[in-house]
Amino acid sequence: MDYKNAGVDIEAGYKSVELMKEHVAKTKRPEVLGGLGGFAGAFDLSAVKGMDEPVLLSGTDGVGTKLKLAFELEKYDTVGIDCVAMCVNDIACAGGEPLYFLDYIACGKNFPERIAQIVKGVADGCVQAGCALIGGETAEMPGFYPEDEFDMAGFATGVVDKKDMITGEDIRPGDVLIGIASSGVHSNGFSLVRKIFDITKEILNEPHPELGCTLGEALIAPTKIYVSALRAVKEAGITIKGCSHITGGGFYENVPRMLPEGVSAKIQKDSYPVLPIFKLIQEKGEITEEMMYNTFNMGLGMVIAVSPEEADEAIRAIETAGENAYKIGEIVRGDEGVILQ
Repeated sequence: MDYKNAGVDIEAGYKSVELMKEHVAKTKRPEVLGGLGGFAGAFDLSAVKGMDEPVLLSGTDGVGTKLKLAFELEKYDTVGIDCVAMCVNDIACAGGEPLYFLDYIACGKNFPERIAQIVKGVADGCVQAGCALIGGETAEMPGFYPEDEFDMAGFATGVVDKKDMITGEDIRPGDVLIGIASSGVHSNGFSLVRKIFDITKEILNEPHPELGCTLGEALIAPTKIYVSALRAVKEAGITIKGCSHITGGGFYENVPRMLPEGVSAKIQKDSYPVLPIFKLIQEKGEITEEMMYNTFNMGLGMVIAVSPEEADEAIRAIETAGENAYKIGEIVRGDEGVILQ
């Protein structure tokens, strides 16, 4: 008896590392010390010396049951983007710049080519976010996970000068709410999605004219990474007073998280295009409108609050960064959290 007969293939682990090296290399920043394979990732923080009060920000998350779609579609090169996005978007929401990322992949059996595809997605996400992939772990856990399944999670660290943190404390009535478009369902609400649709290869590969693609392509679309868009707003000299990453809990849970006491966010539902995938989910699942806005991002992955005189310039900055943005409402007095009209 040896480790391989027990279900853990050390040689496969070595091969996985070799296959992922080229993907990890494209994320390298000047601050990264050493190469892949060390016991700890090292990142030089000399660059933060120029900040008055550097504050470290961190975020950790996974992809959730969206992975079930990847298993059925046998498509593994985008879920890593989802994992990065869920972490770095939270850091950007606080005004920070993501610096580095680490991933954790647990699988029933290590198929090196598959692991390399997963890490390729992680690296692609890191490139979009401008952060370095400085380490990770692939754990082969036979008997715990089925051989053809895996789970993954990530951890990101970022930095912001304390004076530049987005806290929401300066939000006032009259401030304008701007929504930045999502790419689809992103990485939340898939437990409900999987109750509505039969997540089989046949169903997922069905073309839907109203979606312009198959159901699987619409659902697996990777989560948008908003680091560049928010950086563009900041570089335009615009103050983002509040920022909300629309994840699990949709509008009703996430938007109030950026609001100080005594104000509410009034949002016009017809102020932006709701993506067709959400209309299909609502119709097929016979879901109430309130539940849709309490579960999904409904076409907006990020909502920011800015002064009314800076709203148009903020939208221009976001669009210059390659994203679509819309004026979706305003801040009003009250304690209702979110008012959808």
